Order: sequence, then structure tokens, then C-alpha cells
Amino acid sequence: MTFDQLGVRDDLLRAIQDLGYEAPMPVQEKVIPHLLNEESDVVALAQTGTGKTAAFGLPLLQRIDITPIVPQALILDPTRELCLQTASDLADYAKYIDGLKILPVYGGSSIESQIRALERGVHIVVATPGRLLDLLRRGKVDLGAVRTVVLDEADEMLNMGFVDDINAVLDHVPEQRKMLLFSATMPPEISKIAQNYMHAPVEFVIGNRNESSNNVRHIYYMVKASDKYLALKRIVDSRPRIYGIIFTRTRAQAQEIADNLIQDGYNADALHGDLSQAQRDAVMKKFRERNLQLLVATDVAARGLDVDDLTHIISYALPDDNDVYNHRSGRTGRAGKTGTSICIIHSRERGKLKDIEKHIGKQMERRQVPKAEGIIEKQLFNLADKIERVEVKEEEIAAYLPPVLSKLSWLSGEDLLKRLLSLEFNRLLDYYRNAPVIEDVPDKRDRKKADSKKRTKEEKDSRVAERGYERVYINCGKADGFFAPDLIRLINQNTRGQQIGLRRIDLLSNYSLFDVRQGDAHRVVSALKGADFYGKRIYAELAQEGKDYAAESWEKIRVKKNRAERRRAEREAREAQGEPARGRRGRQRKPRPDTQDEPFARFKKKKGRK
Repeated sequence: MTFDQLGVRDDLLRAIQDLGYEAPMPVQEKVIPHLLNEESDVVALAQTGTGKTAAFGLPLLQRIDITPIVPQALILDPTRELCLQTASDLADYAKYIDGLKILPVYGGSSIESQIRALERGVHIVVATPGRLLDLLRRGKVDLGAVRTVVLDEADEMLNMGFVDDINAVLDHVPEQRKMLLFSATMPPEISKIAQNYMHAPVEFVIGNRNESSNNVRHIYYMVKASDKYLALKRIVDSRPRIYGIIFTRTRAQAQEIADNLIQDGYNADALHGDLSQAQRDAVMKKFRERNLQLLVATDVAARGLDVDDLTHIISYALPDDNDVYNHRSGRTGRAGKTGTSICIIHSRERGKLKDIEKHIGKQMERRQVPKAEGIIEKQLFNLADKIERVEVKEEEIAAYLPPVLSKLSWLSGEDLLKRLLSLEFNRLLDYYRNAPVIEDVPDKRDRKKADSKKRTKEEKDSRVAERGYERVYINCGKADGFFAPDLIRLINQNTRGQQIGLRRIDLLSNYSLFDVRQGDAHRVVSALKGADFYGKRIYAELAQEGKDYAAESWEKIRVKKNRAERRRAEREAREAQGEPARGRRGRQRKPRPDTQDEPFARFKKKKGRK
């Protein structure tokens, strides 16, 4: 099937051939012939990036009459960015149509200039609902001649709260018009709009409803909540050529992750609602031009971002709405290419992940967090590939080679390669040399197997900490009613500043051992020394190999018992000789009143005592 066979006009065929279009995509094969030959309305359900703009844009352009310069077609988009993108695509398709005028109308730009353009006359208006409604209220735009209305990304407009605005705009459009509704999902609100404003619409479904694209691979990593950022960095490091978007739940989280990535040397930036329009435009321009490798964004801010060739989508936080995940993953794997959607979750998000799996009709593949050795190997091969593919400009570099070769002549080829690789990878090698271990959280079945094999007392008493951590001793154990929450509370109460990273906690009878992140261990030991745990004075130190903490604990208990027994024996001997009883400090104890004659004498107040 070709675009010519679908009935597309010659001037439009020339334009799309210049753009590199060869064969129509499934949604275009179904929608274009119907829009060109039938008058009924259309509801098309297809994922983002499946060619929907060309599916409605080519027939719409072909139906435009150039002679009257009045708005004949209206396209509603949810965001400013998507509005501009749609208008740009239509302008590319209309390259060889003389006199056709397309106007994008959106907020965040001068309304006066848009009013002047409308007064000069346009054929197609591409608008966001809010700005178009503002122009309608001012009486600056007339939709009386509109013959085609397109709701693009309809489910996104509903998610952004544009239902009332859409209804108000459609009230200004003639009753006799063709209406097209394009959406990735079909929530109930979309069905209501179709019932109220569309006439016997024909529905085209590309794939199954709410189904994810077959070109997208879905995988997930399950880690502890505190390890999410470390896991994110390793996932990115293991994919040197990644070009993707990292989705977060909040604006603050997006900015925090972007700042951390930039500080750690990654080519990243943030996109969220707290940025001004100029800042957002600058960030998106850098990302589209691939001057940024990673974009950290909220779902709302990224809705209008239409970027081709994304290799990965990373959900740092799962969305509350399953349809939102569809929109996220639909940004990769476009135009027949493959992509990967990655979720980084902790154990409490497992149920939400299952709901998403049911919604998209696919089971996600679990992966283990990449190890340091594998990451370094991939990065080295990526650098070797760059060296192999680099373009050498022989004439330009020839003048500079002799002095450089003379300076490096004492190095062999292997030594030169080692230095080249070390120059590029010192940061990565230094980081992973002492990097903390990221534990994969087991599934319930794996956890049951692990719990069935309990650690022995000798294993708990080990003085060897995990890589990147140090082992700390504290003189409280289970016999003191001391458990993991008590340890965490003590550390939080007695330390200030950055959060302390804890790992394995082993509770024994009279003492405990736990792992603390390197760099925090000395601070924790200093903070715990002298602290109080229900009357017991805390002592802590870095755990020493070969030191018998169990014997020391029992010796202290034995000395304390012997001291108490010795005092009891001395007291009994004095009482046998008729000496008055004395307290611990040698003071004579006052005799108690005889309670036989007056049972409550000891509780009566003495005269004069207040």
C-alpha cells in the first residue's frame, strides 16, 4: 500500500516524499481513505508516535478551499509545544500548496500578534483550548465556516482539565461539520464527548484498546527506596548511548534528580511547571537537538514534547493513572523503531506494577541492577567504538602531528591506549571502586526461600562490612530490649546533617553490630557515645576483628552480679551483729515504724511537714 493508492493528492505526495515518507503506517491506512471519501465522524485509538498527525493532516489539507481566507479547520491540542509541533508538521505537508495559511494559537505568547494574524485571514487554526476560548470571548475569531474539527490527544486534554473548555469551544462550531477524535486511550469522558458532539462516529482501533506498542520492551528493577537514585545512575551508565526521558511524580523531585545528575557529571536537565516559558523552550530546544542526553520531567510538563528516536523511557516513580504509563512508554519505539521502557520500583510498588501489566496486556521483564564490572566494560567498548568511528581530517591535523608524535614517541601503542582510556574513565573507575552495593529486593517467593535459611550466630558476629560500608559495635542487644527501630531512633536523635546510610543490622544477646556507609561511621560512633537507652549508657566503636565482644559483655555482667552478691553478704553480717543497716554509700538507714500496731504509720505526714 502506498500514499498514492490511499488517494493523497500529488502536491501532498511530493511534500511527504521530501520528508522521507515511503509507506503509510497502520493508522494512516485506515483513516486517510475514510476521511477523503466518507462524511461520517471518526474516533481513532492509537498510541503516541504511530503517525496520527499525518493521518488527519493530509486529508484535512486536501479538503481546504484556498479561495476564501477564513478558518475552515480547527485542531485542538493539549499543550503549547504540541500545538507548535502540529502546526509545523502541517506546514511541511503543505509545502507545495500556494497561499495556504496555518496559525498556531496558544498561551504564553502575545495575544495581540495572534489577533492581527487572525484579522489578516487564515485557513487552519491549531490551538490550545484556553487561548482559543479567550479569543472567542473577545470576539476576535469566527468559527462559523469551520468544516473540520480535530481533537488531538483528547485523553491528555481531559487529564489536564480541559473538558469544560472543549465543550465551550465546540458550542461555537457549526452543527454540520466533520469531527475527528484522536486518542491513545478511551476513558468515559471521551465517550461522552463522542456521544454529545459526534454523529454516528466510525471507530478505528490500532492494536487493542489501552495496549502498549509491540515495539517497546518493558523491564523493571526492584530495589530499596533509598537506593533508587544509585540504581538510576547504574542503569544510565550501563547504556552509554541512551537518549531518553526520566519521569518523576513532582516538580521538586524532577529538579532534585536533575541537579544530582548534573553534579555527578551527566548531561541532563529538568523540565517542569516551575520553569518559565523561556526556560522550558531553551531546555526542549537543547533536548531536541541532542545537546542533552537525559531529560528529567514531570508528566504534565512533558505532554507536549514530541521527540523522535528516543531510546529509553525511565519511570523513576510509577504514575497513579495506568493510562499515563501508556503515554510515557509510547514516546519510544516510534515509526517502526524499537525502544525500552524502564521502571525503578521498591517492594511496596509491586502491586501497582501488576495493575499496569494488566492494563497494557504485557508482563514486564525483571532485571538485576547492573554490576560495576559490566558497566565499566560497556563504557570502555563504547569509547573504543567512538575512537574507531571518529573522522580523521588528514590535511588539517597533519601540521600538528609531528611535535605531538615526538613528545609521545617514548610510549608504546599499548601504553598510549591505557593512558587514553584512563583519561576518559578515571571518574567512573574511582566511583565504582568504592561504590556501595545495591541489593535487589527479592519477590515474595524468593524472600520465603531466603528466610528459610537463617544466619548463624557466627555469621551475625562477622566484623566484615559490605563494600562501601564500615562495621560498628554498640553495647546494647536483645537482652536490653534493644532492636533495629531503637537503633535507627538513637542515630536519628543524636546525629545532624545528611541522612545516615545503614545496611545490615545484626542483633545479638548483649550487643549489636551494624553496617554504616563509609564516611558516616566515625560521625555515628561519636554521636552514640554517651547516649542513653532507658538508663543504660551507650558505648560504640568501629568493630575490631578478633575482639571477643560476647566474652566482654558476659564479664561485665558477671562483675556486676558478684558486686551485688558481696554487698548483700556484708549487709546480712552487720545485721547479725546488731549493727544498724546502712545504704550503698555507708549512711545509716532510719528504722521503719512498727506497722503491726499501726499499719499505715509510715504513710502518715509528720507534724510541720508540708
